[in-house]
Amino acid sequence: MGVVVWIVEGTWPACVDAVGAHTPRGADIVLLHVTPADVPGAAHGAFAGLLGRGHPERDPGTRVEHLATASGRRLLQEAADRLGRPCTRTERAGRVEREVVAAAEGCELLILARDGDRPHPGPHSLGPAARFVVDHAPCPVLLVWPEEPPGLPTPSPPPPHPTA
Repeated sequence: MGVVVWIVEGTWPACVDAVGAHTPRGADIVLLHVTPADVPGAAHGAFAGLLGRGHPERDPGTRVEHLATASGRRLLQEAADRLGRPCTRTERAGRVEREVVAAAEGCELLILARDGDRPHPGPHSLGPAARFVVDHAPCPVLLVWPEEPPGLPTPSPPPPHPTA
């Protein structure tokens, strides 16, 4: 069984814990972190447009890329340590939602956490990237709450229907 686990700052522990609870011991686990390409790109663009083109060694975008890569590796290492079983760690860069969907191609399960308005159940508990991934995943998706799920509100009674 091939399982991709989307590792995101703040929600990854719940995803890693879900692996232990919902996958067989011998499953091939891939821990995936995606660094968004837009942040370093903005830094590169700001430097080129505002600060000049003559000193590429001063381009802050390169530093941002290195920091993002180091942060992703640190998250993947922490996730692998928490998982405590063999896994592959994969770092990608690009449009996050599209990279996650591409990484899930051919796997049997994708695990991700809710990343939106988490205190309330419903569609707003998913942010835009997670919503895209859930809607476009090429495999089954296990969607977990990063903390205790909120209690279900008591539904209001249905509206009265006129009698004939």
